[in-house]
This record gives sequence, structure tokens and C-alpha cells, in this order.
Amino acid sequence: MDYRTRLSQIIEDKREKLIGVSNKIWSYAETGFEEFKSAELLCQTLIEEGFSVEKGIANIETAFMGSFGSGKPVIAFLGEFDALTGLSQSGGVTQKTPEKTGGNGHGCGHNLLGTGSLASAIALRYFMEENNIKGTVRYYGCPGEEIGGGKTFMARDGVFDDVDVALTWHPGTTNNVWSVATLACYEVYFKFKGKSAHAAASPHLGRSALDAVELMNIGVNYLREHIIPEARVHYAIINTGGLSPNVVQEEAEVLYFVRAPRVSQTEEIYQRVCEIARGAALMTGTQVEVDLASALSNVIPNTTLEKAMYDNFLALGIPEYSDEEVQFAKEIRATLEEADKQYEVQKNRSMAGKDLADSIDPFTPDVFMAGSTDVGDVSWIVPTAQCMTACEPLGTPLHTWQIVATGTTSLAHKGMLHAGKVMASTALTVLQQPELIEKAKQELVERRNGEEYMCPLPPEVKEYKVRI
Repeated sequence: MDYRTRLSQIIEDKREKLIGVSNKIWSYAETGFEEFKSAELLCQTLIEEGFSVEKGIANIETAFMGSFGSGKPVIAFLGEFDALTGLSQSGGVTQKTPEKTGGNGHGCGHNLLGTGSLASAIALRYFMEENNIKGTVRYYGCPGEEIGGGKTFMARDGVFDDVDVALTWHPGTTNNVWSVATLACYEVYFKFKGKSAHAAASPHLGRSALDAVELMNIGVNYLREHIIPEARVHYAIINTGGLSPNVVQEEAEVLYFVRAPRVSQTEEIYQRVCEIARGAALMTGTQVEVDLASALSNVIPNTTLEKAMYDNFLALGIPEYSDEEVQFAKEIRATLEEADKQYEVQKNRSMAGKDLADSIDPFTPDVFMAGSTDVGDVSWIVPTAQCMTACEPLGTPLHTWQIVATGTTSLAHKGMLHAGKVMASTALTVLQQPELIEKAKQELVERRNGEEYMCPLPPEVKEYKVRI
């Protein structure tokens, strides 16, 4: 029996169990670093499937590692399972129907992501045992991808240092090997402290922290013209200082994301943003506290691993969809803006007029993506490859109610399990061809271009603190 067929068979044998895990994580909808039930469920499933489990790695309560086998090579699958705030939504329906007003929802499909990687680890574990293959398979439970960057804390703690190859994926609207270079990102809180006063009777006695926030934001908006075009700077005011206009705001706080292609570039822009914040404090007679909460490195693609993954993807093909799944996709697409639907077509003209992706995109190495992920920190340490499988209708934007609604459907489950098959097959390819591992490691050295991994988190940031 072909190894891909056997790995796929193992995953299909576990289909109902894996779907159950994904749906439970979807229902828990826990946000970053608070994924207690989701992490426990994944740990328990790993134990049931013969893995030893180490919880609380890198001093993070919801970070863990499941391991099977011993010795080299060490193959790692990265799993995420955090949800997003404000995206509560009923599953399997085609209209916006929040289950809980203001509640959380899996608007990025991480219930699928974590379970698809789990499927890979389980399949590889049984195949290795059946065929007496030496090596170690690991599943890393990585919290807080959406905010906080759990993998960065884990990387700083050295949990990936002995890994030879890392594989992961992401639910999406197309089928492809995701050879992307992303942006490094700093997550920074600027907290201004002023002095309250009656805004009508004695405004001259007050010092407005909200004025400082507004002036800072204006200053940063002027900065945009004078930073590299690939950079991104965006913010959210998370504390306006109260609801009474007749009280000078004593405190106010703004959260910034600062992004650029390299950590060194991000650091430079971050320092300039800090200077603007200090200037705003000087202008308003307030004080400012700068709190760098988390930081992520840029992703380094690895063509060696990506080509191996692409070959396996082509050999496995893509799932077939039922009439009911196609109809569901059509109804979801009817709720999308035309610009969302056209965005997909602009990237691939063959998708015009379709509701679901029906092919595998050609392999295109080193695509730039103006987003960020803590997979970047892993990719600086370990050769890393990622794929994407169609779990949502074409054109569906991430971080929307439509993604949450799709997350419990058979359409999403097919994409999830197929990603598991692609990653498990890729892992077995490199186990059978150890020269690929060495080639991938050499490529990583070359792409780092003389730089070694330096965690962007300063030593004083011991842990990520959930604040919003």
C-alpha cells in the first residue's frame, strides 16, 4: 500500500473523533492564553492516542507538547486553537446569527487548524510504529496566535531547538503550499496619565490623557509617509478615559501593532513611534508608559520543504464536494461584498464564477504577505513549511462571521482532514529522505544571511498578559 494511502486511511479511521475535537474547540471559542478547555481536550486526545504529554511548557499554562518515539529526526506539527473576540455566530447557517452578543468565535478557523495538525501527528505516529521507523513525532500546542504570539515565548524558551522539521497549515479558501514571507510585528501599549478636572469650570487645571492619545495618533499618521512602504502601523484606542465629556480624562490608552519585513526594521519604526508618544506627552503635560507586550519575527520560507509538500499535495489531490456543500458555499458567497469575491478572482482567474476551489494552485515561492504570524519565530530556528486547504467558500474574508458559521460544516471538516493528510505525507517523505532535512537546514542558513535568531521579546517581558 502506498504510504499516502495508508496515512490517509489512518486519518479517515479517526474521522469522527477528530471532527468531534474540532467542533468542541469551536464551541469553547476561547481567546489567546485562555484556551484552558481547548488545550485540555487536545492533551487528553494525544494521551488516548499514545503520546506522552508535557503541559505548561515555556511557563504558559495553555502551551503543551505531545511526543511519540525517540531520537532523530524530530518532526513537529504546530497546532493553534485560539478564537477571536466579538465573532459569536451559530454554525452551519448562512445568515449572521450570533449565539451570544459580544461573544467569541473562531473567525480564523483555529479549531480546524489545531485539529488538522493533530490528525497529522496521529497518522504519522501509527505509521512509524507499524513500520518500525525511528524518530520522534511531536505536536506542539501553541496558544495565542491571534494576539500575544505564544510561539515567540516558546521559541525564546528553546522548546523548538532540537526540532529538525516543522509543519503547519491554515484553513483558507484555496488549496496551495503557502510559501510566504510575512511581516515581523510588535504589539505595544501606550498608557497616558494626566490630571482630571471639571472641563467647563476649571479646564486649565486638567491635563488630558485622551488629548495625548489623539496627538500621538496624528503624529503616527504623519510618520506613515516616512517609513518603508512594506511597513504597517495600526492602532486601537482601548481606554478613552471615561464617558463624561465634562471631565478631563485622567487616563487613556492605545494599543499599537508595528510591522515591517524584518525585526530590525520593526525595531527602528517602533522607536520612532515611542518618540512620537513621548512628544504627545510633552505637548499635553502628561506622562506616558510604554509597554511592549509581545513581538513576532517574520516568516522565512523554505523552498526545499515546500516543494516536498507540494508534490504530496498533487499526489493526494483535493476532496470532492457534495451538492449540499456547494449549495452552502453559494449561499455564504451571496452574503459577501463584491470586492471580496473579486479579490480571489484577481489572484487566480480560473476561480471566476466558482463557489469552491476545485484545483491546487501552482507552487509560487517567496510570495510577500502583509500580515504576521508567530510561525515566523519557529521558521528562524527550524526549516518550516505551511499549506492551505479550502475550508471556506471562495472569497470569504478571515475574521468574519461567515468563517465562524462554516467552521462546523462538513466542507470545513473535509479541508481540515485533507490538510492532515498532506502534512503527514510530507513528514514521511522527509523521514524517508533524510537528505531533504539537511538540504532544508542549509537553505535556512543561507536565507538568514548571516543572522542568527534573536527573539524580539525583551527579557523583562516574562509572559503575555491578557488585557483586553
